[in-house]
Amino acid sequence: MGLPVRVVLYAAGEAQARTAASAAFARIADLDRMMSAYRSDSELSELQRRSPEWVPVSAELVEVLRRAIEVARATQGAFDPTVGPLVSLWREARSTQRLPDAVSLASARALVGWSRIEFRDPVEPSPRVPVRLGAAGMRLDLGAIAKGYILQDALGVLRVKGIPRALVEAGGDIVAGSAPPGRPGWCIEVPGVDADFRRRAARLTDAALASSGPAAQFVEIDGVRYSHVVDPRTGLGVATGVTAHVMAPDAATADALATALTVLGPERAPPVIARFPGAIAAFRAHDADTILRY
Repeated sequence: MGLPVRVVLYAAGEAQARTAASAAFARIADLDRMMSAYRSDSELSELQRRSPEWVPVSAELVEVLRRAIEVARATQGAFDPTVGPLVSLWREARSTQRLPDAVSLASARALVGWSRIEFRDPVEPSPRVPVRLGAAGMRLDLGAIAKGYILQDALGVLRVKGIPRALVEAGGDIVAGSAPPGRPGWCIEVPGVDADFRRRAARLTDAALASSGPAAQFVEIDGVRYSHVVDPRTGLGVATGVTAHVMAPDAATADALATALTVLGPERAPPVIARFPGAIAAFRAHDADTILRY
Protein backbone atom coordinates (compact mmCIF):
# COMPACT_ATOMS: atom_id res chain seq x y z
CA MET A 1 0.00 0.00 0.00
CA GLY A 2 3.05 2.26 0.15
CA LEU A 3 2.35 2.93 3.81
CA PRO A 4 3.68 1.64 7.13
CA VAL A 5 1.19 -0.74 8.77
CA ARG A 6 1.07 -1.07 12.53
CA VAL A 7 -0.43 -4.02 14.39
CA VAL A 8 -1.06 -3.96 18.14
CA LEU A 9 -2.27 -7.18 19.71
CA TYR A 10 -2.69 -9.09 22.95
CA ALA A 11 -1.71 -12.77 22.82
CA ALA A 12 -1.14 -15.63 25.22
CA GLY A 13 2.55 -15.62 24.37
CA GLU A 14 5.22 -14.38 22.00
CA ALA A 15 5.05 -17.38 19.70
CA GLN A 16 1.31 -16.96 19.12
CA ALA A 17 1.76 -13.23 18.62
CA ARG A 18 4.51 -13.64 16.02
CA THR A 19 2.63 -16.36 14.13
CA ALA A 20 -0.57 -14.32 13.99
CA ALA A 21 1.16 -11.06 13.04
CA SER A 22 3.12 -12.80 10.28
CA ALA A 23 -0.10 -14.24 8.86
CA ALA A 24 -1.78 -10.82 8.98
CA PHE A 25 1.12 -9.12 7.18
CA ALA A 26 1.20 -11.91 4.59
CA ARG A 27 -2.49 -11.36 3.90
CA ILE A 28 -1.88 -7.61 3.54
CA ALA A 29 0.84 -8.35 0.98
CA ASP A 30 -1.45 -10.71 -0.96
CA LEU A 31 -4.24 -8.13 -1.16
CA ASP A 32 -1.78 -5.40 -2.13
CA ARG A 33 -0.67 -7.56 -5.05
CA MET A 34 -4.29 -7.68 -6.19
CA MET A 35 -5.30 -4.03 -5.74
CA SER A 36 -2.24 -1.80 -5.98
CA ALA A 37 -2.29 0.90 -8.64
CA TYR A 38 1.50 1.18 -8.32
CA ARG A 39 2.38 -2.45 -9.10
CA SER A 40 2.52 -3.32 -12.79
CA ASP A 41 1.82 -6.98 -11.94
CA SER A 42 -1.33 -6.37 -9.86
CA GLU A 43 -4.79 -7.55 -10.93
CA LEU A 44 -5.93 -3.95 -10.95
CA SER A 45 -3.14 -2.96 -13.36
CA GLU A 46 -4.00 -5.85 -15.69
CA LEU A 47 -7.67 -4.85 -15.67
CA GLN A 48 -6.67 -1.33 -16.69
CA ARG A 49 -4.20 -2.41 -19.38
CA ARG A 50 -6.75 -4.67 -21.03
CA SER A 51 -9.75 -2.32 -20.90
CA PRO A 52 -12.31 -2.50 -22.39
CA GLU A 53 -11.82 -6.31 -22.49
CA TRP A 54 -13.44 -8.62 -19.96
CA VAL A 55 -10.80 -9.63 -17.41
CA PRO A 56 -11.32 -12.36 -14.76
CA VAL A 57 -10.35 -10.94 -11.36
CA SER A 58 -10.36 -12.21 -7.79
CA ALA A 59 -13.43 -12.23 -5.56
CA GLU A 60 -11.66 -9.79 -3.25
CA LEU A 61 -11.14 -7.17 -5.95
CA VAL A 62 -14.74 -7.62 -7.10
CA GLU A 63 -15.98 -7.05 -3.56
CA VAL A 64 -13.98 -3.83 -3.23
CA LEU A 65 -15.25 -2.61 -6.60
CA ARG A 66 -18.87 -3.40 -5.73
CA ARG A 67 -18.57 -1.61 -2.39
CA ALA A 68 -16.91 1.36 -4.06
CA ILE A 69 -19.82 1.56 -6.48
CA GLU A 70 -22.25 1.44 -3.54
CA VAL A 71 -20.57 4.51 -2.01
CA ALA A 72 -20.35 6.23 -5.41
CA ARG A 73 -24.08 5.76 -5.93
CA ALA A 74 -24.91 6.97 -2.41
CA THR A 75 -22.80 10.10 -2.86
CA GLN A 76 -23.89 10.80 -6.47
CA GLY A 77 -20.32 10.55 -7.67
CA ALA A 78 -18.56 12.51 -4.95
CA PHE A 79 -16.70 9.24 -4.44
CA ASP A 80 -15.66 7.47 -7.65
CA PRO A 81 -13.26 4.51 -7.98
CA THR A 82 -12.51 5.46 -11.61
CA VAL A 83 -11.02 8.82 -10.62
CA GLY A 84 -7.49 7.66 -11.52
CA PRO A 85 -6.95 9.93 -14.58
CA LEU A 86 -7.94 12.99 -12.55
CA VAL A 87 -5.74 11.96 -9.62
CA SER A 88 -2.73 11.73 -11.95
CA LEU A 89 -3.51 15.14 -13.41
CA TRP A 90 -3.95 16.68 -9.97
CA ARG A 91 -0.66 15.24 -8.72
CA GLU A 92 1.03 17.05 -11.57
CA ALA A 93 -0.81 20.26 -10.66
CA ARG A 94 0.33 19.98 -7.05
CA SER A 95 3.90 19.50 -8.23
CA THR A 96 3.87 22.48 -10.62
CA GLN A 97 1.52 24.57 -8.45
CA ARG A 98 -0.56 25.35 -11.53
CA LEU A 99 -4.16 24.33 -12.16
CA PRO A 100 -4.69 21.85 -15.01
CA ASP A 101 -5.55 23.42 -18.35
CA ALA A 102 -9.08 23.04 -19.64
CA VAL A 103 -8.21 20.58 -22.43
CA SER A 104 -6.29 18.20 -20.15
CA LEU A 105 -9.04 18.40 -17.55
CA ALA A 106 -11.76 17.61 -20.08
CA SER A 107 -9.78 14.67 -21.48
CA ALA A 108 -9.28 13.18 -18.02
CA ARG A 109 -12.89 13.74 -16.98
CA ALA A 110 -14.06 11.87 -20.10
CA LEU A 111 -12.43 8.73 -18.68
CA VAL A 112 -14.12 8.96 -15.28
CA GLY A 113 -17.45 7.34 -14.43
CA TRP A 114 -18.20 4.62 -11.89
CA SER A 115 -21.24 3.39 -13.84
CA ARG A 116 -18.88 2.19 -16.59
CA ILE A 117 -17.52 -0.64 -14.41
CA GLU A 118 -19.26 -3.82 -15.53
CA PHE A 119 -19.50 -7.32 -14.03
CA ARG A 120 -20.46 -10.59 -15.68
CA ASP A 121 -21.22 -14.01 -14.26
CA PRO A 122 -18.47 -16.57 -15.06
CA VAL A 123 -19.31 -18.99 -17.86
CA GLU A 124 -18.26 -21.86 -15.57
CA PRO A 125 -18.15 -21.99 -11.76
CA SER A 126 -15.03 -20.06 -10.79
CA PRO A 127 -13.70 -17.95 -7.91
CA ARG A 128 -12.78 -15.30 -10.49
CA VAL A 129 -15.36 -12.90 -11.92
CA PRO A 130 -15.12 -11.18 -15.33
CA VAL A 131 -14.94 -7.38 -14.99
CA ARG A 132 -14.35 -4.68 -17.55
CA LEU A 133 -13.87 -0.94 -17.68
CA GLY A 134 -16.02 0.69 -20.31
CA ALA A 135 -13.30 2.55 -22.20
CA ALA A 136 -9.61 2.24 -22.98
CA GLY A 137 -7.57 4.55 -20.79
CA MET A 138 -9.83 4.34 -17.74
CA ARG A 139 -7.87 4.13 -14.49
CA LEU A 140 -8.97 2.95 -11.07
CA ASP A 141 -7.85 4.53 -7.82
CA LEU A 142 -8.94 2.38 -4.89
CA GLY A 143 -6.71 4.09 -2.33
CA ALA A 144 -9.72 5.49 -0.49
CA ILE A 145 -11.41 2.12 0.04
CA ALA A 146 -8.96 -0.75 -0.56
CA LYS A 147 -6.78 0.35 2.33
CA GLY A 148 -9.69 -0.01 4.74
CA TYR A 149 -10.70 -3.33 3.22
CA ILE A 150 -7.17 -4.68 3.55
CA LEU A 151 -6.82 -3.61 7.19
CA GLN A 152 -10.20 -5.15 8.02
CA ASP A 153 -9.15 -8.42 6.40
CA ALA A 154 -5.88 -8.40 8.36
CA LEU A 155 -7.87 -8.04 11.59
CA GLY A 156 -9.95 -11.03 10.49
CA VAL A 157 -6.79 -13.09 10.07
CA LEU A 158 -5.75 -12.24 13.63
CA ARG A 159 -9.15 -13.40 14.90
CA VAL A 160 -8.80 -16.71 13.06
CA LYS A 161 -5.41 -17.11 14.74
CA GLY A 162 -7.07 -16.77 18.14
CA ILE A 163 -6.29 -13.09 18.74
CA PRO A 164 -9.50 -11.01 18.91
CA ARG A 165 -7.88 -8.20 20.97
CA ALA A 166 -6.03 -6.34 18.24
CA LEU A 167 -5.79 -3.06 16.35
CA VAL A 168 -4.48 -2.49 12.82
CA GLU A 169 -3.58 0.98 11.51
CA ALA A 170 -2.18 2.52 8.33
CA GLY A 171 -2.25 6.03 6.94
CA GLY A 172 -4.79 7.35 9.41
CA ASP A 173 -7.20 4.41 9.02
CA ILE A 174 -7.76 2.36 12.16
CA VAL A 175 -9.69 -0.86 12.64
CA ALA A 176 -10.16 -2.20 16.16
CA GLY A 177 -11.12 -5.63 17.41
CA SER A 178 -12.16 -6.60 20.93
CA ALA A 179 -11.14 -4.30 23.77
CA PRO A 180 -7.72 -4.65 25.42
CA PRO A 181 -7.72 -6.52 28.75
CA GLY A 182 -9.33 -4.51 31.55
CA ARG A 183 -10.36 -1.63 29.29
CA PRO A 184 -13.69 -0.57 27.75
CA GLY A 185 -12.12 -0.24 24.30
CA TRP A 186 -9.18 1.11 22.32
CA CYS A 187 -8.49 4.75 23.18
CA ILE A 188 -8.15 6.73 19.93
CA GLU A 189 -7.62 10.48 20.20
CA VAL A 190 -9.39 12.61 17.58
CA PRO A 191 -8.55 16.30 18.11
CA GLY A 192 -11.05 19.02 17.34
CA VAL A 193 -14.29 17.02 17.31
CA ASP A 194 -17.30 17.10 19.60
CA ALA A 195 -17.47 15.36 22.96
CA ASP A 196 -19.69 12.48 21.81
CA PHE A 197 -17.42 11.57 18.90
CA ARG A 198 -14.37 11.77 21.20
CA ARG A 199 -16.09 9.55 23.76
CA ARG A 200 -16.87 6.89 21.17
CA ALA A 201 -13.36 7.05 19.71
CA ALA A 202 -11.90 6.65 23.19
CA ARG A 203 -13.74 3.31 23.49
CA LEU A 204 -13.43 2.00 19.95
CA THR A 205 -14.34 -1.69 19.81
CA ASP A 206 -15.14 -3.91 16.83
CA ALA A 207 -15.32 -0.85 14.59
CA ALA A 208 -13.19 1.38 12.37
CA LEU A 209 -12.23 5.04 12.25
CA ALA A 210 -10.92 6.93 9.21
CA SER A 211 -10.00 10.56 8.57
CA SER A 212 -9.62 12.55 5.38
CA GLY A 213 -8.81 16.19 4.76
CA PRO A 214 -6.24 18.83 3.81
CA ALA A 215 -4.41 19.07 7.13
CA ALA A 216 -1.31 17.16 6.02
CA GLN A 217 -1.38 17.20 2.20
CA PHE A 218 -2.45 20.32 0.33
CA VAL A 219 -1.28 22.92 -2.14
CA GLU A 220 -2.06 26.64 -2.32
CA ILE A 221 -2.67 28.01 -5.83
CA ASP A 222 -3.74 31.61 -6.47
CA GLY A 223 -4.62 32.01 -2.81
CA VAL A 224 -6.84 28.92 -2.65
CA ARG A 225 -5.92 25.94 -0.47
CA TYR A 226 -6.62 22.70 -2.31
CA SER A 227 -6.56 19.25 -0.71
CA HIS A 228 -4.84 16.21 -2.21
CA VAL A 229 -8.34 14.68 -2.31
CA VAL A 230 -9.80 15.12 -5.80
CA ASP A 231 -13.46 15.91 -6.43
CA PRO A 232 -14.35 13.47 -9.26
CA ARG A 233 -17.05 15.85 -10.47
CA THR A 234 -14.66 18.77 -11.10
CA GLY A 235 -11.25 17.15 -11.40
CA LEU A 236 -9.76 19.60 -8.90
CA GLY A 237 -8.58 19.16 -5.36
CA VAL A 238 -11.21 19.79 -2.71
CA ALA A 239 -11.17 23.33 -1.34
CA THR A 240 -13.75 22.95 1.45
CA GLY A 241 -11.09 23.26 4.16
CA VAL A 242 -12.57 20.59 6.42
CA THR A 243 -11.36 17.25 7.72
CA ALA A 244 -13.94 14.48 7.89
CA HIS A 245 -13.72 11.79 10.57
CA VAL A 246 -15.92 8.71 10.18
CA MET A 247 -16.59 5.78 12.49
CA ALA A 248 -18.29 2.75 10.96
CA PRO A 249 -18.71 -0.98 11.62
CA ASP A 250 -16.04 -1.82 9.02
CA ALA A 251 -12.91 -0.09 7.75
CA ALA A 252 -13.75 -0.07 4.03
CA THR A 253 -16.93 1.89 4.71
CA ALA A 254 -15.19 4.30 7.07
CA ASP A 255 -12.35 4.82 4.59
CA ALA A 256 -14.60 5.55 1.60
CA LEU A 257 -17.06 7.72 3.51
CA ALA A 258 -14.30 9.87 5.01
CA THR A 259 -13.06 10.69 1.51
CA ALA A 260 -16.57 11.22 0.12
CA LEU A 261 -17.60 13.52 2.98
CA THR A 262 -14.44 15.58 2.56
CA VAL A 263 -15.68 16.24 -0.98
CA LEU A 264 -19.31 16.85 -0.02
CA GLY A 265 -18.72 18.94 3.11
CA PRO A 266 -20.76 18.85 6.34
CA GLU A 267 -23.97 20.37 4.97
CA ARG A 268 -24.58 17.49 2.56
CA ALA A 269 -23.38 14.74 4.88
CA PRO A 270 -26.57 13.74 6.78
CA PRO A 271 -28.44 11.91 3.98
CA VAL A 272 -25.26 10.05 3.00
CA ILE A 273 -24.46 8.93 6.55
CA ALA A 274 -28.09 7.81 6.98
CA ARG A 275 -27.59 5.24 4.20
CA PHE A 276 -24.86 3.42 6.12
CA PRO A 277 -26.16 1.93 9.39
CA GLY A 278 -23.82 2.39 12.33
CA ALA A 279 -21.77 5.15 10.69
CA ILE A 280 -21.27 8.57 12.27
CA ALA A 281 -19.19 11.53 11.11
CA ALA A 282 -17.60 14.63 12.56
CA PHE A 283 -15.97 17.56 10.77
CA ARG A 284 -13.30 20.03 11.77
CA ALA A 285 -12.96 23.32 9.88
CA HIS A 286 -9.36 24.48 9.54
CA ASP A 287 -9.99 28.19 9.08
CA ALA A 288 -11.98 28.57 12.31
CA ASP A 289 -12.47 27.00 15.69
CA THR A 290 -15.57 25.26 14.42
CA ILE A 291 -16.81 21.74 15.13
CA LEU A 292 -19.64 20.19 13.17
CA ARG A 293 -21.13 16.73 13.76
CA TYR A 294 -23.58 14.60 11.77
